[in-house]
Amino acid sequence: TPQGGVISPILANIALLGMERLVKGMYPNKGTATQVNLIRYADDFVVISKDLGIIEQCQTAITKWLKPVGLEIKPEKTRIGHTLKPIESNGKTEEPGFDFLGFNIRQYPVGKYKTGKTGGRKSRLIGHKTHIKPSQKAVAHTEAIKGVIKQHKTAPQSAMINKLNPIIRGWSNYYSAVVSTETFTKLDKTIWQMLRAWTVSRCGMASHEKLRNYFRHRTIKLSNGKERHETWLFQTRDGLHLYKHNWTPIVRHTLIPPDATPYDGNWTYWATRKGQAIDTSNRVAKLLKKQKGRCTWCGQYFTPSDLIEVDHVVPRSQSGKDEYKNLQLLHRHCHDDKTALDEEMLLYS
Repeated sequence: TPQGGVISPILANIALLGMERLVKGMYPNKGTATQVNLIRYADDFVVISKDLGIIEQCQTAITKWLKPVGLEIKPEKTRIGHTLKPIESNGKTEEPGFDFLGFNIRQYPVGKYKTGKTGGRKSRLIGHKTHIKPSQKAVAHTEAIKGVIKQHKTAPQSAMINKLNPIIRGWSNYYSAVVSTETFTKLDKTIWQMLRAWTVSRCGMASHEKLRNYFRHRTIKLSNGKERHETWLFQTRDGLHLYKHNWTPIVRHTLIPPDATPYDGNWTYWATRKGQAIDTSNRVAKLLKKQKGRCTWCGQYFTPSDLIEVDHVVPRSQSGKDEYKNLQLLHRHCHDDKTALDEEMLLYS
């Protein structure tokens, strides 16, 4: 199959099925203590252990396991490293941390007030903190942006903005669950310099008056509801503006329970988590996510067995509009209570 084909990840998963069982079979868990972990995404994988000897033996075992399948580990893309300190490997010094799927995972020594903990009954301070950031290779996505700007050297400003916005939004969303704020800010500064050079190439030496044709001041409403005043925002006269990386809110990823699946019938959990769920209407799913799974009348969490109804905050009989900002999800009995109160208020008025 061609590289990058849609079936390639499926074939990789079939071919490499059993690799994790191999590693776990060699070094099974000792009670609650994990000796080794293998995390795989299609044909990319990382093996993690506290013991360097275990890592080296796993590398040898995986190499032998792959031979009958006709596969091998690529030496230039394989390395043994430590997440906290530099180590000597194959005659060279390996820097702390590792890159995986566009992320850099590394641990940093910190004081007792910022350190992580081991957890459990006898929890203790470990003296370091794990940070996941966009990798240096990933940050090179500025090259893609640079290419778009170069292609639109003589194109209208709106055409370039429409081309750049999906690239910036998609990249920012991918890294929105990790430590990316500093990276986002640096990228925005770099892109601003590129855009300023673009304006100079179109209208000569940049002056305050010439920049005002392409850059404007504006107050932006972010996706989290907050407002932000932007100075020298790349924007057209009719209001079309370039999206910035640091407008994307950082939201930490919440782990899914090991036994949870989208087919387990707990549609309230999946709709609240992802904004979508099987056999759930788009409107209900969006409202569940907006309300974080709670009924706005009683404040209790919805459960799969609850009867849920869509309610108009301002009733239609009182000129309320049928739009999302005027909609909410309530338990059926809460909806009955609210409707009775609305009718009572209407009669009273």
